[in-house]
Amino acid sequence: MGTSNYSDEFKRDAVHQISVRGYAVREVSGRLGVSTHSLYKWIKLFGDPEPKKPCVDHEAENRRLKRELARVTEERDILKKAAAYFAQNAK
Repeated sequence: MGTSNYSDEFKRDAVHQISVRGYAVREVSGRLGVSTHSLYKWIKLFGDPEPKKPCVDHEAENRRLKRELARVTEERDILKKAAAYFAQNAK
């Protein structure tokens, strides 16, 4: 079995199809005539070193949710007091 030398551009394009376009490794392997082992090795070499982080800032989201919870809790307490006040005066 001979070894084929592929250019770095070819390898990067193959990795791009997998990581950016979302094609399966097996599918790209079949189309390009390259082993899946080679593709996984190229992904390690040419892929992004860190996976993309979600765009959501969890700390900021937690702060926002805590503020909202405090506001809603305060509104609930005010409504409870108002309901008790009106129930007492209705007698």
